[in-house]
Amino acid sequence: MKNYKVGDVVTGIVTGIQPYGAFVSLSDDTQGLIHISEITYGYVRDINDFLQVGQAVKVKVLEIDKKESKISLSLRALQDLPFYHKRDEKGRIPLQERIDEQDAGGFDTLKSKLDGWIRKSLK
Repeated sequence: MKNYKVGDVVTGIVTGIQPYGAFVSLSDDTQGLIHISEITYGYVRDINDFLQVGQAVKVKVLEIDKKESKISLSLRALQDLPFYHKRDEKGRIPLQERIDEQDAGGFDTLKSKLDGWIRKSLK
């Protein structure tokens, strides 16, 4: 087992996928596991929607158990926090983050449908 350290960012190849996580080969003699909870933020129903066997992935080393020769890896740790995880010093979601997320498809969609709804109601 190579001398990996917690916090290292390394590249490996996905060698297998199970319902609970994906196995990643880091070298000829070292393999780690990305637990399903470390794939991405949010709910992951099927790991195959995110990873495929043979895919190269950049991962962060979360934990090393030398006694059991196990390495815990994370894709999520290398991703930006989604807006709903960002908080200001008082624990609130910053207003600009909420506005940007809502503008993505919120009121604009209603506005674009309003004329059609009015014409339909007048028939």
